[in-house]
Amino acid sequence: MQQQLLTWIRQFNEEYAQITSLLLVLLIIFVVALVLHFILHKLVLPKLSKAISKYDQKWQLSFEINKLFSRFAFLIQGVVINIQALLWMGPGKTQEILTTTAQAWCLLFGLLMIFSIMDLCLQIMRNSPSFGRLPLRGIFQSLKLVASVLIGIMIVSLLIGKSPLILLSGLGAMTAVLMLVFKDPIMGLVAGIQLSANNMISLGDWLEMPKYGADGAVVDISLTTVKVRNWDNTVTTIPTYSLISDSFKNWQAMTQSGGRRIKRSLSLDINSIYFLDQENIDKLEKAQLLEPYIKSKVGEISSYNASLCHEHQMPLNQRGMTNVGTFRAYVEAYLKNHPKIHKQMTIMVRQLAPTSEGLPIEIYAFTNTTVWVEYEAIQSDIFDHIFAILPQFGLRIHQSPTGSDVRALKFPTNIDTP
Repeated sequence: MQQQLLTWIRQFNEEYAQITSLLLVLLIIFVVALVLHFILHKLVLPKLSKAISKYDQKWQLSFEINKLFSRFAFLIQGVVINIQALLWMGPGKTQEILTTTAQAWCLLFGLLMIFSIMDLCLQIMRNSPSFGRLPLRGIFQSLKLVASVLIGIMIVSLLIGKSPLILLSGLGAMTAVLMLVFKDPIMGLVAGIQLSANNMISLGDWLEMPKYGADGAVVDISLTTVKVRNWDNTVTTIPTYSLISDSFKNWQAMTQSGGRRIKRSLSLDINSIYFLDQENIDKLEKAQLLEPYIKSKVGEISSYNASLCHEHQMPLNQRGMTNVGTFRAYVEAYLKNHPKIHKQMTIMVRQLAPTSEGLPIEIYAFTNTTVWVEYEAIQSDIFDHIFAILPQFGLRIHQSPTGSDVRALKFPTNIDTP
């Protein structure tokens, strides 16, 4: 077309025919591109946007689809400009510049289209029950990084007029520099693959990592960082590769099990431990939870003591029931009958090694809920009851003397104060 315009213009002016024909062809290309831009962005895309909004109630998904169509429209414009330059312009420097620019434009918006497709897939997969808990963002960021590097090499090779293979072969000398520049993304990519392959962490998991002060729910897993919203509503950012190199605790298995552990001890005053006499046994036997235990234990002890010969009938050789042993049996029966304790998990009341702080009695059981507030309420109710019931067994909690205790020794309280 440029040659035809050149022949026609030379009939009127020979001197400026070359430049005039070039400008006319460029003007036609520009006008066609402008008209195409108006049709695509002012007429077609708004109608598509309205149609998508009618069928899609999720705004974020609609936004990603609209962004994909917008970038596709720009890609079409680049293709049309490239075709016009090849059809209407004669071989020369101007045609080469225009086609190279149009092809680079197409590669750029092709890359952006790939990004939009990935973002769209990410939104869809996040709403899926099967993929929603996977660290998808880090995986897609890794794919974006790879796509960016490849498209970038193709654009540079296009601009310098060399084969992409030449650039790829030259990258070997820059490996050390690239490893230094992209150290965190590369380590994050490897860590993300390991986290996904081993199912070590997912969105929504309760993560505890004291080294970084993290104790809360995972809200984001990206290529280089993992964000944890702590229970005090602060946000801790952890390098992704630290989850591979350092240890952390994932509480998700506890949540899925349906039971949360109670493991707490109370220290008894050793001076309050003694053998129960018959009066105490008769009193405790009236407790519904203790009746089976006391009957069984009394029969067992009586049989053992009766088996002793007459000369061995002395307290050192005989067995007896202690208040602390009966207390442990009561607490275990109480836990087994508690409606909020998980019956299919371990229930145990054990005696730990005595210390200077007294004799520790540890309660080990699991609640039938993993909700934090409910768990704390159940645990508190159980220990409220245990502390209140201790005097029934003649036991006392060990407690270090306070300032009031020391003052009471120096100033007896039997003197009435006005």
